[in-house]
Amino acid sequence: MEEQKASWLAPIKRVYEQKYKLLMLITIGMLILSLGVLGYQKATTGEFIKKDVSLKGGLIITIQTDKEFDTGKLKVDLENSLGVSVDVKSLSALAGQRLGYTIEVERLSQDKVKAEVEKLTGVPSAMYTIEESSSTLSEAFFKSIVKALFAAFVFMSIVVFVYFRVPAPSLAVILAAFSDLIGTIAVMQLLNIKLSGAGVAALLMLIGYSVDTDILLSTRVLKGTKPLMEEVYSSLRTGITMQATAMAALMVLYFVAPAATLRQISVILIIGLVFDVLNTWIQNVGILRMYLEWKKK
Repeated sequence: MEEQKASWLAPIKRVYEQKYKLLMLITIGMLILSLGVLGYQKATTGEFIKKDVSLKGGLIITIQTDKEFDTGKLKVDLENSLGVSVDVKSLSALAGQRLGYTIEVERLSQDKVKAEVEKLTGVPSAMYTIEESSSTLSEAFFKSIVKALFAAFVFMSIVVFVYFRVPAPSLAVILAAFSDLIGTIAVMQLLNIKLSGAGVAALLMLIGYSVDTDILLSTRVLKGTKPLMEEVYSSLRTGITMQATAMAALMVLYFVAPAATLRQISVILIIGLVFDVLNTWIQNVGILRMYLEWKKK
């Protein structure tokens, strides 16, 4: 059994060990493509990131009802009648019981929106809970969030430089975290996942997840006593186990959580961890190997 496994893995290991510079083109291409997606998003919409009403202002209407609606049809009907962008999401309990719906509407008067929602759903407005976000306050909140993300990244970079005290490995860790973040945000735009306060929390968590595996790899490779590839494979087994366990837990959370907030956190982290697998075990490994080869000369 072990011989069959070794035989099956041999070609993959050979490519991984001998063609690591070519493999790095995959991660470089992903980063360039992700930046291109964000650039296109900025050019066509004026914003790098799609935001929900909590970050750009508007109304969030929660309807408590066990009636079932076609959320896609309700979204289209509301957009046609109101003339603005609308998001409709269903709410359900863990057992699958229908709890209601949330409707997010951009910058319109409450009375007009309530009248249209009541007309299309048949649910009386007394069953609604309405939250209103000021566009000015939401914009200020979003700017604060961007500053928080930037500060988190800067402080993370400082800690990494202080710990390793070597430019190349430190920059490799920072580049991997940056690539994870940019790639995740780009996929969010492609999947039409609008950023919310919960999404920002997920992005901050992603920075921590990314740095965790990269520091594990860099520490073992730079300070280990075994041959280079033995340290890489040892780190890979530990790191992949950590990443796979986290993704499995997040998938369970995505499918069982009744709250849209928890589902958004889980899906963002899953996307980020997929990027982290590639950026850590291809890109970071490649940079470390190139650095150590250069150091020996």
